[in-house]
Amino acid sequence: MDNEQDFIQRLKTSSTKEAAFKELLKLYKERLYWHIRHIVKSHDDADDVLQNTFIKVYKNIHNFKGDSKLFSWMYRIATNESITHINKNVKRLNLTNGETQEHLVNSLTADVYFEGDEIQYKLQQAIATLPEKQQMVFNMKYFQDIKYKDMSDILDTSEGALKASYHIAVKKIEAYLTQD
Repeated sequence: MDNEQDFIQRLKTSSTKEAAFKELLKLYKERLYWHIRHIVKSHDDADDVLQNTFIKVYKNIHNFKGDSKLFSWMYRIATNESITHINKNVKRLNLTNGETQEHLVNSLTADVYFEGDEIQYKLQQAIATLPEKQQMVFNMKYFQDIKYKDMSDILDTSEGALKASYHIAVKKIEAYLTQD
């Protein structure tokens, strides 16, 4: 994307919106899919949440003020949609928070699209033991290499707090993976 402001204007203009949105899909579909997938774990759920995310982006692009990068705004929507999706499942399945994470990780073994080996599965189990915010920070930094500045915009948290959360998450994961 050459100039984000021009691109956003194309997304907001009715005569160029469709073409610009197709370009937006091409640019961000895969990155957002993996961001969502690390939160909801299941491929099918990630596809559903991704679709909802892009529908929200399409319907609400006129509300985008440009206070953050377009990328950050979309990631925030994807994050919120992922959490909403998980919360709906929690209610539907009548699970507690601890049971929810266990359910999500256990669903990986049933997911035909999960390509991880035993080590990857163990890492996902370790991540599931973290509080929600630490999970988000760890996934965004470890798997997607998102900069703390961008993460700060997405999660509306200071960079220092995010660095601390990541450091704590790494220590907890290391401890989980090295326990007998």
